Order: sequence, then C-alpha cells, then structure tokens
Amino acid sequence: EVFTMFSNSVTNGGKTTLAEKLKKMLPNCDIISQDDFFKPESEVETDERGFKLYDALDALYMDEMVTKIHNWIKSPASSGIVTEEPRTACDNQKNIYILIVEGFLLYSYEPLNELWNRRYFLTLPYEECKRRRSTRVYQPADPPGYFDGHVWPMYLKYKNELEENASMQVVYLDGTKSQEELLSYVYSDIVQELNKLRE
Repeated sequence: EVFTMFSNSVTNGGKTTLAEKLKKMLPNCDIISQDDFFKPESEVETDERGFKLYDALDALYMDEMVTKIHNWIKSPASSGIVTEEPRTACDNQKNIYILIVEGFLLYSYEPLNELWNRRYFLTLPYEECKRRRSTRVYQPADPPGYFDGHVWPMYLKYKNELEENASMQVVYLDGTKSQEELLSYVYSDIVQELNKLRE
C-alpha cells in the first residue's frame, strides 16, 4: 500500500528540512523534491522588468516530475529506499510505503491533485520570509526587488487560489514554530492517517 503526502511552502518555509526529518522517522519513506525539476536558466521566462519567473509552473519540467511520482507509486519497493528499523508508533506500518513530495507550487498542478493522501502547507509572514530569503544564496542570485516584485506576489497568488478551492483539504502549518514542534505535529498526524488506512 502507498501513502503519498505533500509538503508545500512559501520560499524558505522549512519544508525540505521537515521532509528530511520525517523520512528518518517513518518506515519505507522516500522524498521527491520539486527543486530537482527546475529548467535551466536559459529556458526560464523573463518578464518586462527583467525578472526570471522561477516561481511559476512554467519554470519546471512538471511532466518529468509527474512521471517520476507515478513510477514511484507503481513500484515503491524498487526505488532504493533504505528502511531503518527504529521502534516507533509506525512499527505496524511496515507494509506501507510512504512518499513525501516537497515543493512550492504542486497544489496548483491538476495532474497531481488526485494523488495526495495528505496535504500540508507551511506559511510564513512577509517579514520573516524576506529575512530568511536574504540569508540564502541562489544561482542565479536574486536581483534587487525580486522578492517584492515576483516571489512574494506569486506566493500570495497561489495561496489565495488554494484557500478559495473548497474541495482542497489542506493542513496549514505555522512556519514560525520550531522545527521540533512542526515535526512532532506532522509525524503524529501522519501516524493517525496511516492507522486509518490500515483500518
């Protein structure tokens, strides 16, 4: 049996760290990251201000990502997962394979919307998000005004679309909370969902 979950987030919201920690705690768990499917800079559109439009689905090879996810679901046991054997609340879930897909735009992509057992969305307020973004090194580097002119407006656009979609069940997480709090909450939530799946 396969359980798929998705961690979506504003830029620098902590989704990758959360996903990696969950992988260590959950049995038969693997991660697919949206960041691995960015097009090269030369293929990313530029707007009239000269901003590269990275925070848009067109900047990604989404068809390749969909194929990778479907292939994993068809044959999770052959994906090279290394199963650790910690004594956890998941010990009775050994026959379930878990896929965490982490990224920043996946709920806006229709071909993936039917796949998720659980959806999480990490949020951050503007100032904290901008502060964290400023501490990261990107290739290519953010040009002046990029966060306010492209990154933050695109986040608000997609978040508003998500909130307006009544059929989309999403667990919103406060990205200002400690990693320990977020990890504890999401882990407990996943264990509950796995137990329902077994029933």
